[in-house]
Amino acid sequence: MRLSVKKTSELSVPELLEIMKARVKVFVVEQECPYQEIDDQDDNALHMILRVDGRLAAYTRIIKDSKPGYMSFGRVLVVKEFREQHLGREIVSATIEEIKQDFPGNNIKISGQSYLQKFYESFGFKPVSDVYLEDGIPHIDFELQVIE
Repeated sequence: MRLSVKKTSELSVPELLEIMKARVKVFVVEQECPYQEIDDQDDNALHMILRVDGRLAAYTRIIKDSKPGYMSFGRVLVVKEFREQHLGREIVSATIEEIKQDFPGNNIKISGQSYLQKFYESFGFKPVSDVYLEDGIPHIDFELQVIE
């Protein structure tokens, strides 16, 4: 297992295509949710890539949140053949640590699918919104207080 962290500008064309294919497969095809998956946030994102045997297994994208003093991450995915191996927990833990290290002084705000509420709460995230629909899928906003 190998974790790498790269800015969009540091990704090779094959790496970028691999990430985009995985994101579209999971969020558009598997979840049957047609939406603009690749967006302007990708321009300045930090990409967390977890590989197993050289293959993309899990991924997240770190971005600045619109709320001052907050960072965010999203597009959390585990490729289908790597599910049930706790890689979601691995990639989210690594993402939180990366934010703490690279963006000190910021808390973390995310929008997560509501069925993952207990998963995100296990990392210390607290729900800060009611359930709402984003692209037809129930979501909740969560915050993690990193700074005291």
